[in-house]
Amino acid sequence: MSEDERPKRRRIRSPSPAKQDDDDDENYVPYIPIAKRREEKLAKLQMWGVRSGKDRPKKPEEEAAEREDAVKEEELLREKSRKERTLLLEAQQVHMKKAVEDSKKTADQKAEEADAEILEAIKSRRKLASDLELAQGIRYSDPLESSWRPPQFVRDRSDEKNQAIREKYHILVDGDDVPPPIESFRDMKIPEPIVQFLRANKINSPTPIQLQGIPAAFSGRDIIGIAFTGSGKTLTFCIPLIMLALEEEAKMPFVQGEGPVGIILCPSRELASQTFDNIVTWCSALAQSGKYPQLNCVLCIGGISMNEQSRALNKGLHIVVATPGRLIDMLEKKRFTFNNCKYLCMDEADRMIDLGFEDDVRNIMSFFKRQRQTLLFSATMPKKIQDFARESLIKPILVNVGRAGAANLDVLQVVEYVKQEAKMVYLLECLQKTPPPVIIFSENKNEVDDIQEYLLLKGIEAVAIHGSKTQEERQYAIKSFKSGAKDVMVASGVASKGLDFNDIQHVIIFSMPKEIEDYVHQIGRTGRSGKTGIATTFVNMNTPEQTLLDLKYLLMEAGQKVPPFLTSIDDPRQAQGLSVQGCPVCGGLGHGISNCPKLEETQRRTMAAHRTTDTGGY
Repeated sequence: MSEDERPKRRRIRSPSPAKQDDDDDENYVPYIPIAKRREEKLAKLQMWGVRSGKDRPKKPEEEAAEREDAVKEEELLREKSRKERTLLLEAQQVHMKKAVEDSKKTADQKAEEADAEILEAIKSRRKLASDLELAQGIRYSDPLESSWRPPQFVRDRSDEKNQAIREKYHILVDGDDVPPPIESFRDMKIPEPIVQFLRANKINSPTPIQLQGIPAAFSGRDIIGIAFTGSGKTLTFCIPLIMLALEEEAKMPFVQGEGPVGIILCPSRELASQTFDNIVTWCSALAQSGKYPQLNCVLCIGGISMNEQSRALNKGLHIVVATPGRLIDMLEKKRFTFNNCKYLCMDEADRMIDLGFEDDVRNIMSFFKRQRQTLLFSATMPKKIQDFARESLIKPILVNVGRAGAANLDVLQVVEYVKQEAKMVYLLECLQKTPPPVIIFSENKNEVDDIQEYLLLKGIEAVAIHGSKTQEERQYAIKSFKSGAKDVMVASGVASKGLDFNDIQHVIIFSMPKEIEDYVHQIGRTGRSGKTGIATTFVNMNTPEQTLLDLKYLLMEAGQKVPPFLTSIDDPRQAQGLSVQGCPVCGGLGHGISNCPKLEETQRRTMAAHRTTDTGGY
């Protein structure tokens, strides 16, 4: 293609700058922000709505809706105002209100409220009941039925007469439909062989705890029994169990695999062995008469071979006396069951629940398959344990002979200030006060061994018992001491709970325990069954002042001589205008719950257990 034939390009000229500026001025539209445009549009719509409906009257529905909107708007404003108030302001107002209320209360009222808060904080997790009952919500409203009835003349006795008998023996009772007290074993309908056996052992009439406690137990009632040491509590809960076992055996003789009818739990092996020996003796007295069948009893405690009990286990089983650990082992191995067990007694119940046995007791409860009669006995049962027991038992009867935690009035208490380095020498002088046998208590296991060694060097026949001894050593010590082969027994707290030794005239407390409960149990090894005894206690600067104050009030309550160094100790509560009341946790009169040594020790053990768990046991 030639150059002439090619299409020629046309040049388009751009408008001149001056002309372009003129066009932009004519077509220019100013920029309006989108928010402002929306506001203008909304204003136009509102104007249109007003114009379109300004002459139209409102309907009732619209007026109601407007009123409802106004109410809602007012509520929102109030809610907004409430939320805008600071938490600090509210806290200040609550504090001011509480301060005004507190200013109107007395010191005693404030102390009671503080104690109530602490009690609520340490309240047990749940009551004593089997897992089946807790899971299915089973609640028993009525006590177990019993076939026992008191004699007609006792039933005909008026309530005023019954109350006069209780006042005569200083018995306090609490509960609904309390059975009448009975002042004779025969009138209680106890079998004649047992009555004759008791008479042969110079037990002619029931003690105060027995004359009210045994009829209540015979009636099938749950019992909280409180009485000073040596008052006959063991007979009170053992005789009803023996009678119940006799009744069940008479209905249908027991064969292998059946039973037991009842269980008695004890906190220590020594106490369990002693209770077992008593029950076997009473059952043998019944069987030897030829009128009653032989009852089979089993002792379940650690440190002994259960092969020794195999003879009884191979027959029908009526009664079991046990410590918690070995009993759980036997139940888990199914050596026997609680399918037909309907009697449970805990001796030294406050120690059972407090000193690390609570979980074991709950575990034991889970093996019960039916309703049971529950009895709790102790010389020291603080308010905390009493309240807990009331929640766990069914219409319980509280039988109280004297104040819970009070000392035995048949014991002469002598408190002497002895320097630590002079204790051993002065101990020999104290042993000259009375003839043997004598018990010496110390809280320290090493000290127990040191005292025994010192006495042996001085030519005194002495044995020692504490928790680190083997079961054979502990049994030998108790057997030789009871038989009179040994004159002195040196013991830790393990021998202070419930053990009964014949004719102990003197107890020496080498080191004063921190908890006043332990002191009450220790001095209670003498002055038993109506006899008198002496308790000599060594104290010095190492004894906490709070413990000395508890001791001072205990001596005053029992009408004992208070030495000058105890009299000089002032109670800080009196300086604050507070009244002197017993601690609800341990029963001590010299302190409140806020500074209770027993509660502090329990918390210390709990914290130690948590630390052991957190560190994997190291």
